[in-house]
Amino acid sequence: MLVWVIYDITENKIRDTVAKLCKGYGLYRVQKSAFLGDLNRNQADSLALECEEVINEADSVFVFPMCDECFKKIQLIGEGFDKELVSDRKITKIF
Repeated sequence: MLVWVIYDITENKIRDTVAKLCKGYGLYRVQKSAFLGDLNRNQADSLALECEEVINEADSVFVFPMCDECFKKIQLIGEGFDKELVSDRKITKIF
């Protein structure tokens, strides 16, 4: 399933740690604090738990699924990301 991870973290070190976790799960960075990629439910839950262990109380990390049909309906205004790269499950797992 496609999963978005979006976060608001104040400390650089913690923010870098969460970004590395996302990349480690093969997620594609679409903005500075937003990742997207293909994870199964167990992977999404594991990522959420790992993020919970490193963030502060005032920080927030959102991990939420998005169906393929909804992803296809995204309207992008301005410079964005390559939707084909993210939606191709074989390519997504390379990152």
